[in-house]
Amino acid sequence: MTPELLARLHTPEGVNALATAAAVDHGDPLAAASALRSTGVDPELAAAALTQVELRRKATAKFGERAARMFFTRPGLEQATRAVVAERRAARLAAAGVRTMADLGCGLGSDALAAASAGIFVYAVDADPLTAGVAAANVRALGLDDRITVDCADATSVRVEDYDAVFADPARRRAGRGRVFDPGSYSPPWDFVAGLAERVPRTVLKLAPGIDHALLPPGAEGEWVSVDGDLVEAAFWCGPLAEVPRRATLLGSRRGGITGSGLAKASVGPVGRYVYDPDPAVVRSHLVAEFAASVGGRLADREIAYVYADEPADTAFGRRLEITDVLQFSLKRLRALLRERGVGRLEIRKRGSALEPDQLRRDLRLSGPEAASMVLTRVAGAPTALLCRPI
Repeated sequence: MTPELLARLHTPEGVNALATAAAVDHGDPLAAASALRSTGVDPELAAAALTQVELRRKATAKFGERAARMFFTRPGLEQATRAVVAERRAARLAAAGVRTMADLGCGLGSDALAAASAGIFVYAVDADPLTAGVAAANVRALGLDDRITVDCADATSVRVEDYDAVFADPARRRAGRGRVFDPGSYSPPWDFVAGLAERVPRTVLKLAPGIDHALLPPGAEGEWVSVDGDLVEAAFWCGPLAEVPRRATLLGSRRGGITGSGLAKASVGPVGRYVYDPDPAVVRSHLVAEFAASVGGRLADREIAYVYADEPADTAFGRRLEITDVLQFSLKRLRALLRERGVGRLEIRKRGSALEPDQLRRDLRLSGPEAASMVLTRVAGAPTALLCRPI
């Protein structure tokens, strides 16, 4: 995709190509391309239209029915904020009194679109001409051009002091290098991003879930968000937007939040009848102690984030398994136990174990009609296997 091709997709010829591509695309790219070209669409425009149809289909998981009207690039879709996350963030900003916002590194426009839908006027910029063009196309497609202005510009050139709030999503990928894990290699640079809160107190930073807690600006709230168990982002809420030191937020089919200091330590004790595997947002936000307290649980190893309890408790923040057997890890003993139980299907979860589940599953030579779950972990430092049945 190029800016020129994007512009062509908005002409009557391009609109017709998109409609035709949607009608002929049935999962066979070669047949769809041939059918589209047979209608007189030139190969370059046909390829662009078919790509958009494919990306719109994939984008439905993030954007719902609106995806059918939007425009995408492959990297942009991969990095775009899910609509459910962006909408929650926009609602929180609007509730805090934000009426105007600068969106630095707007990508395809997901957060700008959500903010505008929540009544916030947005100035959105992206340094990449194609990405900025796609964001502007999405603004028009969704009828929000009276609330969002999109420019192709360097984020560092924006007078952020002119806005109530700043939202920054620094680029964490480089062409040919994939993901960038060092904040010093972000674009715009981390020093600029981290300094935004000093210029505009109501600043929100969208960051990778693995971001170091030590990078939190003083007094900021660190929030880790998962959607249906998939950890999708960390967000640093600065200045008056900060409500608690740490927050784990669940969205999707399971919703809720746990808050705390991020410094508490869970009690340590014996393995119980139940083991809980906390949601990754809980683990990344350092709120395992708060989660353990909510289910009356404890750790069996102070370094491993599995929580054990003697009584069951319903929770959205972790998966509960009932433990049937606890044994120090031994391939021979495990193989004998699973053969005795007739286990032919085995889910394997692990923390604190170097074993590879797929290889272990082969080594166990499973056979039989039963299904079970196994947790590979450490208990008081010793490699341990927990045979479980899911609840």
